Amino acid sequence: MDISRLTQPPDRALLAELTALYASNRDFFALSGDFPDPDAITAEQVAATLAEERAAPGAETLLARDTEGRLVGIALTLARHPDPADPDPWIGLLLVDARHRRTGHGRRLADAVEERFRRAGRTAVRLAVLDNNPDGLAFWTALGYREIDRRRDRQLGRPCRVLRKPLAPAPQDSSGSSRSSGSSGASGLPLP
Repeated sequence: MDISRLTQPPDRALLAELTALYASNRDFFALSGDFPDPDAITAEQVAATLAEERAAPGAETLLARDTEGRLVGIALTLARHPDPADPDPWIGLLLVDARHRRTGHGRRLADAVEERFRRAGRTAVRLAVLDNNPDGLAFWTALGYREIDRRRDRQLGRPCRVLRKPLAPAPQDSSGSSRSSGSSGASGLPLP
């Protein structure tokens, strides 16, 4: 899996790929209410959503491509929550193209996000899962995330569970430098 950082607004071709990825997650967006019509997600809506997400301080958008170059996932992260009492970085959204689910892409993308935070010296990561999203909760708990709170999200007031996972320090090589674990690595909602 190839992970790259989106550093500028997507061009037309990438926006088409991203729109297809978002549209493939119709069931999630029907639960979340993030788009007015989850059966008709448009490129303009996706562009506006990404622009809003990328405008947050410390936001990062990561794109995941499979070995054949297909866009199979996206992760939106924040270096820190807007609440100064919350010390951890957040995964705001992790989507895998529904046509490529159950192939390990979600796990590899989550691993890659965790590794980026680990290399940055972060000791844990948090995310929120909508209460009405049992599949999302099952995915994240299988990856070692544990519920630490229940609250409403900041954007739409939806009930959600806040999950947290401690990040073990990156292994050290003989020179004392951190090594990557070799990872190449759907939550998805505004922060509670």
